[in-house]
Amino acid sequence: MSSAMTPAAGGGFSRLLERFGWAVAGIGLVAGLWFLASLWIASNPTTKTFTAFGLIPTLQAFPELWAAGKIQAAAAASGYRLGMGLLIAIAIGAPIGVLMGRIKWFNNFTNSPFQFVRMISPLAWMPLAVLVFSTWNGSIIFLIAIASVWPVMFATAAGLAKVDPAWFKVARNLGAKPWHMLTKVIMPAIMFDVLSGIRLALGVAWIVLVPAEYLGVTSGLGYAIEDARETLSYNHLTALVVTIGIIGYFLDGILVALIKRASWHRGGVA
Repeated sequence: MSSAMTPAAGGGFSRLLERFGWAVAGIGLVAGLWFLASLWIASNPTTKTFTAFGLIPTLQAFPELWAAGKIQAAAAASGYRLGMGLLIAIAIGAPIGVLMGRIKWFNNFTNSPFQFVRMISPLAWMPLAVLVFSTWNGSIIFLIAIASVWPVMFATAAGLAKVDPAWFKVARNLGAKPWHMLTKVIMPAIMFDVLSGIRLALGVAWIVLVPAEYLGVTSGLGYAIEDARETLSYNHLTALVVTIGIIGYFLDGILVALIKRASWHRGGVA
């Protein structure tokens, strides 16, 4: 038994090692280009004042920001807003997506207005959000939710539309109740699509979060970047930008792993 499993385990480790190697190579290339750009900025008299944007000053800023607790505090504040906004988007988008995928007249009736509202920039809702919500936290969470709900909704509807109708007939013939139909047929069948929609929603929400935090609040990654810009702490600014990329990449990686587990063919996603 163990000898039969060894090649598969070895192959999995080799693939993991290969992916890690490519990731390191890609990050190394970006770092190298950044370092070369830093040298050019430092050697050019017209751009010499921006040397703090370079790779080395940015790396040196990380211990300072961490020791001061700024990275932890900013990430916690932004994480709370992001999490609440995504939860609201999933709680609204997934059920409506199921209705769109299962009820033809509902899909025909709602598709056009939903597509119309989806095309409005999430940040365009900011003046209205400020008027409606009493706190900036509430406004930002609303902006994240309204930006994230559409990928979840339409991915869920598209996933359910692909399900073979015969599955529902078989389930009904076996005496499945509506709750069983939802939990035993619909959700397992569309989980891949729902998670893919959540992954898209995360990308949109992460983009909306930072500019939404530029105004009004005194916490979060967006506020920290704005504060670093106003105090001319350019190395802190670039360190925070890199932090945003690291956190976003980590969150996306978690969803990619969940999507792979939900994939029936286990083929994985990019």
